[in-house]
Amino acid sequence: MESGLVASHRLRLPLPSAAARSHLLRHRHPLAPAPLRLSLPRHLPRPTPLRLPAALPLRPPLPPLRASAAAAAAAAASPAPGDDASSPKFLGVETKTLKKIVPLGLMFFCILFNYTILRDTKDVLVVTAKGSSAEIIPFLKTWVNLPMAVGFMLLYTKLADVLSKEALFYAVIFPFIAFFGAFAYVLYPMRDAIHPTALADRLLAALGPSFLGPVAILRVWSFCLFYVMAELWGSVVISVLFWGFANQITTVEEAKEFYPLFGLGANVALIFSGRTVKYFSNMRKNLGPGVDGWAISLKAMMSIVVILGLVITGIYWGVNKFVIDSSSMPVVERKKKDKPKLSMGESMKVLLSSRYVRDLATLVVAYGISINLVEVTWKSKLKAQFPSPNEYSSFMGDFSTATGIATFTMMLLGRVILRKFGWGVAATITPAVLLLTGVGFFSLILFGEPLTPLMTKFGMTPLLAAVYVGAMQNIFSKSAKYSLFDPCKEMAYIPLDEDMKVKGKAAIDVVCNPLGKSGGALIQQFMILSFGSLANSTPYLGGILLVIVLAWLGAVRSLDSQFSPLAKQELEREKLLKANAVETTATVIGAGNGSLQETLASEISANGSAIKQSQEPESSTPEKSVQQSEEPEISTIEKSGQQSQEPESSTPEKSGQQSQ
Repeated sequence: MESGLVASHRLRLPLPSAAARSHLLRHRHPLAPAPLRLSLPRHLPRPTPLRLPAALPLRPPLPPLRASAAAAAAAAASPAPGDDASSPKFLGVETKTLKKIVPLGLMFFCILFNYTILRDTKDVLVVTAKGSSAEIIPFLKTWVNLPMAVGFMLLYTKLADVLSKEALFYAVIFPFIAFFGAFAYVLYPMRDAIHPTALADRLLAALGPSFLGPVAILRVWSFCLFYVMAELWGSVVISVLFWGFANQITTVEEAKEFYPLFGLGANVALIFSGRTVKYFSNMRKNLGPGVDGWAISLKAMMSIVVILGLVITGIYWGVNKFVIDSSSMPVVERKKKDKPKLSMGESMKVLLSSRYVRDLATLVVAYGISINLVEVTWKSKLKAQFPSPNEYSSFMGDFSTATGIATFTMMLLGRVILRKFGWGVAATITPAVLLLTGVGFFSLILFGEPLTPLMTKFGMTPLLAAVYVGAMQNIFSKSAKYSLFDPCKEMAYIPLDEDMKVKGKAAIDVVCNPLGKSGGALIQQFMILSFGSLANSTPYLGGILLVIVLAWLGAVRSLDSQFSPLAKQELEREKLLKANAVETTATVIGAGNGSLQETLASEISANGSAIKQSQEPESSTPEKSVQQSEEPEISTIEKSGQQSQEPESSTPEKSGQQSQ
């Protein structure tokens, strides 16, 4: 037997020893260069390949791609030791999330509970005070509240640069708590001593009754200070402190899930705080004659404000101490948005250049002016109906409870109205109801005398009916702001192109929001100074309100005629993009399945060829040698491409050649 002889020429090849062959088979690298192979001329017969003993240890075969993919998927699906999937849950919510959301909900409830008490009390103080009336409100908002708000924000900005976040929170909220406690127990009992009543009387005699509002600011300056601090509680403690802290410790996913619940909880706080104001305002009925019932009610309500303020600070301290640490804080790199800062002239140019933006600006300005015009007139009639502070405060408690219930209901119905009736109907509801209630309110004030016999049958007077109608108007206007007006306003920006969307919103923020908020107060100040009192200017205020609401309705109709076609185009474009995305995804999935099948076949063939190669000698067949000698460049290119993509496998064709 002539093993080791090749072909008919008896060419003897060098045969390595058994130990050397075993070493090569065990330690051969998959990317190692192929050993030197001898090529014979074509006219020579094929050599007989050598067979190795079957008992030699072989390299284990490569695992199929399907098994490796399944193992990788299982490894990816299995939760890591510190993964969120392994964290404990309660009612489907992770406990670490509940440890943040529940304290935040309690903080928000306490803050809004206090705000409702403060908001009702501030109106009672400045409207029912001796020598004052509702005429003080527009002057107070313009010349006292606005400058103090600007000054406070400047001070807050300076403190934020030198204090830590926790120290800044305490430095801001403790002065509020101390002031409200000191007002009830120190300032209000000393009101006769600290208020310059004689000086105010001399100024009013010199300037005339038209300046009753400005002079009243000096006359009851401590009440005005309480008014401003109550307004700042709503803007600073709610907007700056609470929402700043909530955004600091919650992630985007948690905010999307739980922030809407905070809005519903706010209305629940409004309902309960209204009942609280009602209860303490009625304490006067159980007291004897000569007792200042309002002072007792004020001390009780401010005590609640102080206690809940301390609860707020305690919750804040507990969350920072026991719940929040560096590992649980959401680490998000927020890029600062390039929001255009338009000047007043640039904003006016943008507003005048687009009819769409002009109509949207009309909505914002008309809403702000309408609310202010009705509110002050209504509070003046409210004082005439309920001159006692306790009676006034008791009615405001009922008003707050009704506002909470109406807002809660409208927030649930707002989505239904928008989805079923569309943008035009939803945007028309707010001005239409304000128009109807406004006409009824001013008609009862101006033409109520002929209706007195009819009202008497129902146990009412025209003044009381006007108070109830004005209350309905204010309740609806406050509830409609969050459920209908704000969503419709924000939806109107969607169909605009990106440039106009950004510039138009910036222009409305610069011009229309301040104009709407201060426009009503400026109009009332002009009317009071021109006609001598708020009562004398009521007919003109009613006419101005009618014109503004009609302009509001016209702007809604015009905007709807522009918004609806643009919204339909936007919807069709979204559907087209979605269809293209689905088609592209299907194409990619189909191509991916084909490539996956090819890859699986390649992997399986490579595994089989690797087993066969391990059972063959380190020599090649003549066909492969001939192909390599004839097409060296092509095979080199193909091999290099295959090695770069699949280093441990080869194409099915190559595997078949090697197995042969």
